Amino acid sequence: MTATPLHPDTLGTLCGLFRARVAATPDQVAYRQFDEKSSSWVSFTWAQVASEVTRWQAALVKEDLLPGDRVAVMLKNCVEWVIFDQAALGLGLVTVPLYLDDRPDSAAYILDHSDTKLLLIEGKFQHKKLAEIAGTAHSLQRIVSLVAPENRLSDWSTRLAVAADWLAAATDTPIPERHLTTDLLASIVYTSGTTGRPKGVMLTHENMLWNAYYASQCADFGAHEVFLSFLPLSHTLERTGGYYLPMLTGAEVAYARSIAQLAQDLQDIRPTVLISVPRIYERVYRRIQDNLEKKGVLARLLFKLAVKVGWRRFEVEQGRARWHPELLLWPLLDKLVAGNVTEKLGGRLRLAISGGAALSPEIAHVFIGLGVPIYQGYGLTESSPVVTSNRPDSNVPSSIGQPLPGVEVKIGDNDELLTRSRCVMRGYWKNEDATRAMIDAEGWLHSGDKVSVAADGHYSIVGRIKDIIVLNNGEKVPPSEMEAAIQLDPLFEQAMIVGEGKPYLAALIVLNEEHWKSFAAHRHLDPAQPATLRDPKVVKALTKHVAHQLKHFAGYAQIRRLHLDLKPWTLEDGLLTPTLKIKRDLIIDRYRDAIEALYADSVR
Repeated sequence: MTATPLHPDTLGTLCGLFRARVAATPDQVAYRQFDEKSSSWVSFTWAQVASEVTRWQAALVKEDLLPGDRVAVMLKNCVEWVIFDQAALGLGLVTVPLYLDDRPDSAAYILDHSDTKLLLIEGKFQHKKLAEIAGTAHSLQRIVSLVAPENRLSDWSTRLAVAADWLAAATDTPIPERHLTTDLLASIVYTSGTTGRPKGVMLTHENMLWNAYYASQCADFGAHEVFLSFLPLSHTLERTGGYYLPMLTGAEVAYARSIAQLAQDLQDIRPTVLISVPRIYERVYRRIQDNLEKKGVLARLLFKLAVKVGWRRFEVEQGRARWHPELLLWPLLDKLVAGNVTEKLGGRLRLAISGGAALSPEIAHVFIGLGVPIYQGYGLTESSPVVTSNRPDSNVPSSIGQPLPGVEVKIGDNDELLTRSRCVMRGYWKNEDATRAMIDAEGWLHSGDKVSVAADGHYSIVGRIKDIIVLNNGEKVPPSEMEAAIQLDPLFEQAMIVGEGKPYLAALIVLNEEHWKSFAAHRHLDPAQPATLRDPKVVKALTKHVAHQLKHFAGYAQIRRLHLDLKPWTLEDGLLTPTLKIKRDLIIDRYRDAIEALYADSVR
């Protein structure tokens, strides 16, 4: 059954969308999540969710919150996230999403900078860090916890409320009618902060509602779709694509328990739509490669043949290749190889959407060859977020696709991607200078990404303009795709290329501990000894591994030196953002001496 999405013109606001969906399909299942107490999946209809939204609105009203006040949510993906968001939006409040595992100092900065008055938290995880998270948030009046604290928190006892008690105390509170307009501020979403403090992106009801609608036009989303939600709802891609879009089409959303339990959740839920960042597909790809290494030559040959034939099949379906006799092998290869992979993803996946960062063409090639329908897109938080996307009938996996309907895109100076639409943010919270630097007088949002465009209208990302490495010979090198390619080797957990102003490229490499032990043992070396990482023979061997991963890149992609390490870059040590992007400047600063050593004997 094909769904006709609700239309933004008749909805006006995100809470208008919710009310319209409840009215249209009150008894249809809206959400599913796993209940730990009963060890089973529990369903919620739209009518049940609406009833809970009313309860939460009464409690928010009792807090004397006024339209425009900020309220923050720090939960894992769950139906309570949606209920809280809709309750807040319906009262004209502004939702400030926080990452569940964000560093306490980062969360504290966001709460204080946004002047948040109320914070909803998960429970035990935040209780331990509550003083750090909320300690400097001067405007914070109330903290609501889904779970009661195990110990009395004296510092917060007057401001902390357990959700069940907080809701019960507001049962008879009348809910005022509030006239809300489409241009009303709906959310302040803080960017990852790869270069300094996070900036608060101001998104209106119109911004996110229309982006969800435009995105829904890029594929045939049916009312029967089942989305598996595991990318955090604090990430705008999941919020727009995995929350507001399914609400438009009437689809069901199931909330995954965790990344660790994702494999089982895929089997339980059997989703038809999956939205993810490349890191998840990279993990699955690595697992496939690891399993192949343990199998015989015949299994590896069959796998390669399946990918080859499956890719040809895909190219024929896209109209870019002619039928070939080897396609007759597909039913057998599907049964022996490809079907095993698609079944592990639930067996009925129609749309696997990748965004948030560049997806390696090699990974896309393998998955699509095996029958996993991956569609890469592109967006920014500042554009609500989706700007371009591939489509089922026009999928060029190495590209970020074509602009969404209703979204303008052009290439500006320095090949920068510019976009303009009703999805572009109002600006940055309390930062007019940054707003003016991002949005020009004609309303074009400057992405900071260098792009190229093909004759068929598909755009491709070359790299972040600020991240482009300029060698001392003037050669300009975009590092991100090279780093992604290096990390496809299971030996390499993380990689960052350096070389600004230097005569050649080098790389900082974090090794995968398990594969490193195997690599060292095979060469009769002690993997625990720091000296082993500096052994010239080891460095030379791993440099060859890197070169192999970059063999399809242009001539500039030659890594001459490596610095090897076993300590991963993490969110906790400040070297990764909550969306797991590397903070280049901080890593360079941390490894300054090591980087200088990589060029100690170079001649400028």
